[in-house]
Amino acid sequence: MKLATLRDGTRDGTLLVVDRGLRRATTIGDVPTLQFALDNWKEVAPRLQEVYASLNRGAARHSFPLDTGKLAAPLPRAYQWLDGSAYLPHVELARKARGAEMPPELRTDPLMYQGCSDSFLAACDPIVVEKEEWGIDFEAEIAVVTDDVPMAASPGKAASLIRLFMLVNDVSLRNLIPAELAKGFGFVHSKPASSCSPVAVTPDELGDAWDGGRLHLPLRSYVNGKLFGEPDAGADMHFDFPTLISHAARTRRLSAGTILGSGTVSNRDRSRGASCIVEKRMMEQIEQGKPATPFLRFGDRVRIEMFDRTPSSIFGAIDQVVAPYEAGP
Repeated sequence: MKLATLRDGTRDGTLLVVDRGLRRATTIGDVPTLQFALDNWKEVAPRLQEVYASLNRGAARHSFPLDTGKLAAPLPRAYQWLDGSAYLPHVELARKARGAEMPPELRTDPLMYQGCSDSFLAACDPIVVEKEEWGIDFEAEIAVVTDDVPMAASPGKAASLIRLFMLVNDVSLRNLIPAELAKGFGFVHSKPASSCSPVAVTPDELGDAWDGGRLHLPLRSYVNGKLFGEPDAGADMHFDFPTLISHAARTRRLSAGTILGSGTVSNRDRSRGASCIVEKRMMEQIEQGKPATPFLRFGDRVRIEMFDRTPSSIFGAIDQVVAPYEAGP
């Protein structure tokens, strides 16, 4: 099934069940928010599924046309946002561009950071940044949303606790990253609020493209209407989602509603393009001796979308314009 959150003036919005074609939606009176649904998944999910089936038959009562411009992120705020770096081609390229070796432990121990989860951008919200000089970049990713995950959960256990998938634009301010990492304490200023696809979907919506660990479909990114990249999300994912969740839960439990990202989707086949600007710049550095592609500027538009094999949009599109921050009075 497909779920979304309608902006209604409250922090957490109103849960919507959305039809498969992303055309119509309806509310469920006593299931107010997506977080409520995740907190009570075993009891609530069967009812949501019944409503979803009715929507797809055109038989749902009180349904209305879906306007993605009125949606918040599926989880406008989450208890936790963790982002991995599961695609080693991206990590290897970054290190090669600066002449660094690939540490062997990165092939066995996932990279992961904890980001800003108290305020996710909606799919059509602007990316608001104070200065272009900070190196504004997008990162097209897949994310999963979990149920409660016990501490030290095995990958097998973790796999059974994936409840939803969505797309994420992990906005990065590249020119702020080196100074932050040099402190040895992780990202803060260089990782502002991320944005999410309009809709989150249950694993069964992905069909045989989801093999229980990886999602085998291209993730398409566009900058100013031009295709930037369409790497296959399953092809070179070194650490699958159950492994990433198990890694995150090694010393602590994860609460229902935890969002965990794959990191920038990247392929060894460079003809498929890239899912972030810095990766293209790194390829230019290696091949030409210097980067040529600029980071995002005010007025630029980024679109991120994934299609099934029919092809139909699965999650709807992240479609954002970069805008300057203007302080209030």
